[in-house]
Amino acid sequence: MIKAGVPVVPGSEGALPEQGAEIVKIARKVGYPVIIKASGGGGGRGMRVVHTEAALLNAVILTRQEALAAFGNATVYMEKFLENPRHIEIQVLADEHKNAVFLGERDCSMQRRHQKIIEEAPAPELTAKQRERIGERCAEACRKIGYRGAGTFEFLYEHGEFYFIEMNTRLQVEHPVTEMITGLDLVQLQIHIANGEKLPFRQKDIELRGHAIECRINAEDPRRFTPSPGKITSYHPPGGPGIRVDTHVYAGYTVPPNYDSMIGKVIAYGATRDQAIKRMRIALSEMAVEGIQTNIALHLELLHDLRFMRGGTSIHYLEQKLAEESKKKK
Repeated sequence: MIKAGVPVVPGSEGALPEQGAEIVKIARKVGYPVIIKASGGGGGRGMRVVHTEAALLNAVILTRQEALAAFGNATVYMEKFLENPRHIEIQVLADEHKNAVFLGERDCSMQRRHQKIIEEAPAPELTAKQRERIGERCAEACRKIGYRGAGTFEFLYEHGEFYFIEMNTRLQVEHPVTEMITGLDLVQLQIHIANGEKLPFRQKDIELRGHAIECRINAEDPRRFTPSPGKITSYHPPGGPGIRVDTHVYAGYTVPPNYDSMIGKVIAYGATRDQAIKRMRIALSEMAVEGIQTNIALHLELLHDLRFMRGGTSIHYLEQKLAEESKKKK
């Protein structure tokens, strides 16, 4: 990515070495706090924030062990830990004929333990100039590395600067919000690309319209976040203008305990962000999933949260909010 001209988070160049002294040296150069991340990781697993040198080597050992157990790959690397960034990602499509485009961005900053809860597109407060600059860098990187297919460049965004953290070389959970504001079917397009076809449009043909928000519906306690597998005894999805529901569940379906707790996605589209929020509130208030617990109540609370409504919350906002609420109860 550095060679391709994409701005990156300061950190180790590749995997951390085995020698403790070398790891300490890298951390001193990067500057604390740092985050140790599993190379083969994902889904918020295999990450540890380190604030002091005394805790560094133990954190590396623990992250390597977790990475090996979860992903079968003990390789870890180090990055500078930004204090209050937003998570903004750029959706790209690239074919084998050196054509590459970016389809705007998504703000996925509402997270808990590095797991996204709410995603939206476009990102609040991002200007068209900023979007074009970072988007074109991503498209150019695809051309330089010979990338093919759908993909997402993930960035931490702080003080007007983008810092690349990773690329997801696949379709992502939150792809529907991009589909809603572009009118494009990303699943269909990646199949055409895999078939060797050329992209049917150029960058100048892509127009972003309106605003879309996605809420991940999880089978879990909305406060303690403990998984809630079991049989769905009653299920009623929402509908109405601008509402889309992507799910595999139905009344009588049994949510297994073996996998990710997500059971569906509710997407709301509006001409403006405010309209999308209002439509989502109505949709979630109409949605019924009985027999198990879900996080619908948490989503409704967040959709009425004044800070979220203003837009631009950091990736730490939700955890800080939950921690403050927990203190008040005690």
